[in-house]
Amino acid sequence: MAVNALDRMLRARHNAFQWRCELSLVKKITLALGMACVTGLVAQTRIYLPFTPVPITGQTFVALLAGVLLGQWWGGISMVIYVGLGIAGIPWFIGWTGGISHLAGPTGGYIIGFIFAALFVGHFTDKYIKARKFPRMLGLILFANLILIYVPGLAQLYLWSNLVNGSTVNIYQVLTMGFFPFIIGDVIKSVAVAATAWAVTPKQAYNKEADRE
Repeated sequence: MAVNALDRMLRARHNAFQWRCELSLVKKITLALGMACVTGLVAQTRIYLPFTPVPITGQTFVALLAGVLLGQWWGGISMVIYVGLGIAGIPWFIGWTGGISHLAGPTGGYIIGFIFAALFVGHFTDKYIKARKFPRMLGLILFANLILIYVPGLAQLYLWSNLVNGSTVNIYQVLTMGFFPFIIGDVIKSVAVAATAWAVTPKQAYNKEADRE
């Protein structure tokens, strides 16, 4: 009985990922829009620290998970939709705000990083079966989080602080504002995303994977 239940679960998991690969363009766009909406909702839960304009949010978790759930291209497209519609005026950036001014602010680089991170994670999730194992997925998620999100995020924060905010800050001060306070939380988020990815992704081919043989 337990074996049959496990087989059904594994089959359902495989069928779900195969199904989303075979969806029509309109349905894929709809799923991407749905993930963008989730990102916008999660952005409203934030915690501000007194020494930095960068808040703690759950957006990173959603952006990374978008790559896992929507896969190659479409995880990144969901974040492009989030950014693009936010710039156009949809008030789903932090604090129910929208517009280009938010993207030009201290957190704009992190938001752009969500696109790179989702594209990266989605590519490896769909392209390589071995990437869906927990240790490799954790490595990919950590790279996407700590490099692909933080590098543009810190670069934007540095430029905003020195050119817009009127402060004179060095690299260490930027790291103190935009990296050091968040590193533990983001490692925890990365482990959570990797564990979720390991649990929900099939460990057999569903999308012409490069290592399916």
